[in-house]
Amino acid sequence: MDKDLNNNIIEKENKENKQDILKWVIIGLIGFSLIVLVFGAGIFVGELKARSSYLWAESYHKNFAGPKEGFFGDNWRRFPFPGEDFVENHGVFGEIIQINEDSIIIRGGNNSERLVVVNGNTIIQLGRETLSKQNLQVGEKVVIIGSPNEQGQIEAKLIRIFNGEELINKGKPSIFPFFK
Repeated sequence: MDKDLNNNIIEKENKENKQDILKWVIIGLIGFSLIVLVFGAGIFVGELKARSSYLWAESYHKNFAGPKEGFFGDNWRRFPFPGEDFVENHGVFGEIIQINEDSIIIRGGNNSERLVVVNGNTIIQLGRETLSKQNLQVGEKVVIIGSPNEQGQIEAKLIRIFNGEELINKGKPSIFPFFK
């Protein structure tokens, strides 16, 4: 009888140990799967950014009426292309230098020029006031948020105009902070 009792206890402990091992194996597999998913998401975002930058470079001469074969022809591929040369693909901050019928050209960081497509769905704001495309003027500072298209242009979803008052009044508390 003691032997049966000892055998039952040993079998029960072995079963519990196997369950503990199985539990840790499952937790390890779930953790590994999460790491692979996060890493895959990072690769996906990096590829999108690189693709947008590549498309912008490929279409630069078309967007800005340059020579048919581009400014460098195929020679630009021989130059090093470090990571800091990637362009902003979902937005730009800079000065309006040209206004066309369905687009505007912005001079952004490092004096790079970006062609921004403006359509009927684009929201243009100055402070809390919503404006139309006719209110845009050359020389205004703007922030543009949008998405890249296949030609390397930014399709604007939101254009925010800065007239300088935001910088002048920065740091001065308002009497009514929620109303302007």
